[in-house]
Amino acid sequence: MRNWHPRWNIFLALLVCAAGALAHAATAPVNHSAHLQFDGARALHYAQEFVACGPRWIGSPGHVCAENFLKKQFARDNLEEDTFTTQTPAGAMTMHNFIVKFPGKKDGVIVFASHYETNYPLRNINFVGANDGGSTTGFLVELANYLRGRQLNGYSVWLVFFDGEEAVQQWSASDSLYGSRHLAAKWDRDGTLKRIKAYFIMDMIGDKSLDVVRDQNSTPWLLDLVYEAAKKEGDQSYFFASSNAIEDDHLPFVQRGVPSADIIDYDYGPHDVLHPDGYHHTAEDTMDKISAHSLTVIGQTMLETIHLLNQR
Repeated sequence: MRNWHPRWNIFLALLVCAAGALAHAATAPVNHSAHLQFDGARALHYAQEFVACGPRWIGSPGHVCAENFLKKQFARDNLEEDTFTTQTPAGAMTMHNFIVKFPGKKDGVIVFASHYETNYPLRNINFVGANDGGSTTGFLVELANYLRGRQLNGYSVWLVFFDGEEAVQQWSASDSLYGSRHLAAKWDRDGTLKRIKAYFIMDMIGDKSLDVVRDQNSTPWLLDLVYEAAKKEGDQSYFFASSNAIEDDHLPFVQRGVPSADIIDYDYGPHDVLHPDGYHHTAEDTMDKISAHSLTVIGQTMLETIHLLNQR
C-alpha cells in the first residue's frame, strides 16, 4: 500500500474497535426499562394535594373534594363516571367510580385500580389515609402523565378509582368492596372482563419502609411477572419477602376469572401496644409516613410489568 503512515495504524485500530462495539450493541440484550422514568416525587405531590381534602368518607365535603380533584386531573381525558346507589348498613348510599382509558394498538386491556375514599367508621378521628388511598391516587395520576400523549403499541391501559372499598360498619363480604363489586359485575355483563389481560389493585404503596406482600389471593403467574420486572429494575428486595391472603378490590375480579394481583404493603408502621395494626386505619396515616422513593420503586416496576405483559 502506497503512502502508508504509522499514524494510520492507530486510526485503523480505532475503526476496528468501533466496529466491534457496534456489533456488540447489535447483539447485546436491550435494557427496555432504561427509558422508563416514573416520577415518584411528582406522584407524592399529587398525593399531598389529594390528602389535603381531609377525610373522604362517603357523603362528606372531603369526598366531594376528592371527586373534584379527579375531575380536574383528568379534564383533558375521557373520564368516565360510574355512579350507582347501593344498600349499606347505614342505609342507601350513592357512590362514584371513575375510569380513564388510554388506548393501545393490541387487542386487550391492562387495568390499574385504587380506592379513593376513607374509612366511614373512622370519620370522627380525622383519618386522612395518606397511604391508604392517598398514595395510590397520586400513583395513578402520575401514571396517567406517563401514558398521556404516548402511542401505546401494546395493550390499552385503563385507570380505575373505586369508591366504597372500605366497610361502612364492619368488614364482611357484603359490607366492603362496593365499587369493585359493582364494576366487576357491570363489566361481566357487557363483556369487558373478557378483554382484560391483567388487573392490578394498588393499595398502601407509599410506605417509607416498603415491603410488598405476596398476596395468596392473587394470580400467581402475574405476581411472578411483577417480581421479574422488579428484578430488572434491581428492586426485588422490596417485593414478596412475606406472604398473606389479602381481601381487597381484586377479589370480585379474581372470582370472575380475571388475572389479578394485589400490590400492597400491608405491614405499615410499628406494631406495638399503641399500634397493634401499625398506622393502618389510624389518624397517624399521614403524609410524613410515605415517600417519593417508594412510589418511584412501585412506578418503575409497574411500567416494566406493562412492558413484559405486552411481550407475552
